[in-house]
Amino acid sequence: MKLSNYREIVTKAVIGKAKKTSGNKFTVETEEVPNTVLGCWVINHSFNGTNNNGSVLIDGAFDVNVWYSYDNDTKTSVSTKRFNYTDKMNVPLKNDTVLDNNSEIIVRSLKQPTVTDVKINNGLVDLNIEKELGVEIVGNTKVKIAVEDFDEDYIELIDEELDKEIDDVKDDYLDEKDNNN
Repeated sequence: MKLSNYREIVTKAVIGKAKKTSGNKFTVETEEVPNTVLGCWVINHSFNGTNNNGSVLIDGAFDVNVWYSYDNDTKTSVSTKRFNYTDKMNVPLKNDTVLDNNSEIIVRSLKQPTVTDVKINNGLVDLNIEKELGVEIVGNTKVKIAVEDFDEDYIELIDEELDKEIDDVKDDYLDEKDNNN
């Protein structure tokens, strides 16, 4: 047995991986003029990644709910608005691989969108929302493995004892048995 050469196996594997934290400013217009923001939360976050000339384009959306008081803090209400966003990520790829239309783009939310700052400005609610997205690109890659060469796959066994017994059979065996009785 000797180690003589290598073979390449083509398989799917993660060929690129990156994450990006981004913050964006949004404005929510309420039905009434707000006095105080009592709470903000982000729900229904959805997203999807596509190949955009070798970089990843992430299109996403989420709903923002703003709970606020109005009428000199005597009444409350909730306003909801849907926001769309687009993020571009240049994901470095491993081993001279290329992002193409056969590559699979997996996007994960590593940190859900969260309101980090909120202010009332001229009757509008200004929000800063921060999120962290992770991208994995799965594509074809090659793996080299060592191949062990054997001289023969199987060693043929010959049952020597059986061959010897057949050769030693006497033609007059039955005659000998009759004479001994």
